[in-house]
Amino acid sequence: MLRLTTLTSVLALAATTLWAEDIKVGVSPGEHAEIMEEVAKVAAPMGLDIDVVEFSDYVIPNTALADGDIQANSFQHVPYLDNQMKDRGFDLVVVGNTITTPMGIYSDKLDDMAGLEDGAKVAIPNDPTNGGRALLLLQDLGLVTLAEGTGLVPSTLDIDDNPKGLKFLELDAAQLPRTLADADIAIINTNYAIASGLNPKTDSIAMEKADSPYVNVIVVRKGDEDLPWVKTLVEAYHSDAVKAFIEQAYNGAVITSW
Repeated sequence: MLRLTTLTSVLALAATTLWAEDIKVGVSPGEHAEIMEEVAKVAAPMGLDIDVVEFSDYVIPNTALADGDIQANSFQHVPYLDNQMKDRGFDLVVVGNTITTPMGIYSDKLDDMAGLEDGAKVAIPNDPTNGGRALLLLQDLGLVTLAEGTGLVPSTLDIDDNPKGLKFLELDAAQLPRTLADADIAIINTNYAIASGLNPKTDSIAMEKADSPYVNVIVVRKGDEDLPWVKTLVEAYHSDAVKAFIEQAYNGAVITSW
């Protein structure tokens, strides 16, 4: 009986070792990195060791994934991913939803949007999807009118009506918090806002609506989506522990979307 028990323990240990996996997951700074660190804690007892790799921009994480330098990433919404795959030929696939981070408008000069004057300087992201997202927010606020048919990726060239004569500064998304001293308003993604000490709920003077289509996702290379570690990664992210962390850490500024 002792020998049988010992053999069973050895087999169980071997099975655990067999299924153990080490992966690298690319994230952007701020909430994506912080949440993935919590995911890593949940995943470790499940046999998945996650090395969280931070990237300072929105382009490199998909390049690194396509090149095999990392095994997954978690930093982007679907419209951005679709645009990247179209423009750069990446063969990537979504395996799970993560969070929604409403884009906000910030200002060191204004207390509310009513104070925005004619000819104001407006800083927005310079990548097509997040720049378009910023313009759609301005349209929702009645500040510009965009040409019909531009979908989720309008550019400043698609502005049909700009009654205040707003002047647009198109900059790398990570640099936008630094423009607050110069621009009248800056439209900033939540991860870069939080990383710069801005609280989206208390510091923004306008926010996207809650029904935004910009749900963030976990992405892997096509062909990897059915590997066992992918299922474990998604299960760990969607755990009650991670959900509780998000709710407590961000107080509604980051919304769980699964």
